[in-house]
Amino acid sequence: MNGIHDLGGAQGYGPVFFEPDEPVFHGEWEQRVLGMFPALFATGQFHVDEFRHAIERMGPIEYLRGTYYEHWLHAFETLLVEKGLVTAAELDNGKPDSGTTATPALAPDMVAGLLATGASARMDEDKPARFKVGDEVRVVNKHPTGHTRIPRYARGKLGTIALDHGAFVYPDTVAHGKGPHPQHVYSVRFAASELWGRDAAPRDTVRIDLWDDYLEAP
Repeated sequence: MNGIHDLGGAQGYGPVFFEPDEPVFHGEWEQRVLGMFPALFATGQFHVDEFRHAIERMGPIEYLRGTYYEHWLHAFETLLVEKGLVTAAELDNGKPDSGTTATPALAPDMVAGLLATGASARMDEDKPARFKVGDEVRVVNKHPTGHTRIPRYARGKLGTIALDHGAFVYPDTVAHGKGPHPQHVYSVRFAASELWGRDAAPRDTVRIDLWDDYLEAP
C-alpha cells in the first residue's frame, strides 16, 4: 500500500544517523519482542505478509516516531486482537480475562528447528513463469490500498529479468486472507539512471525481487 513506511527513494526526511558500535538490542524488552515472533507464528494464526500489513497500517506520526521493535509490537497487538487471541482489555491491563487459558504453541524442543529452517513462503507447485531470464519488463504502475511489495520508486520503470527464484505465495492476496495465489518471483535488474534519473552513476544497477503480477511486457 502507499504509506509513510515506503521510504525508498523518498527525500526530505533528514540524514540517516549511524550509531558506532551499535548493540544488537537496545533493551531487554527488544529481545522479548523478537522472541515473540516465532512463538506467535507457531500458532498459525497469521502470515508474515499480514504482519507486514499490520505495520503499514500504523499512523504516519506513530510510525516515524516508533523504533524497529515498536513497529513489531504494534503488529503483534493489532493482529492478536483482530484474530480474537487476546482482548484489548487484556493488553491494557496485562492480565488474562477470567477463565482464559493458554496453551503454548511453541514448545521449547521446537525452537531450534524453527529458527534453523524459518518459515519459507516458497510454494512447491509447477507454476508456469510468465517471463524468462533476459526478458525486458515494465513494473506495473498500480497504487493499491492494501498490502503490496512493489516499491513506489520502481513503478512504471523498465528492467530486465536477471534470475527466476521460483514460485512463492503472492503477498497482495495472502496478506488479506485471500489465499496464496502462487506465482514466480524474479530478481529484476534496473539501471540506476532508470530509477533515479540522469544524475545516477551510469554503471550502477539495482535489483528488486518482483512477482509475476507486478510485471508486464513493455
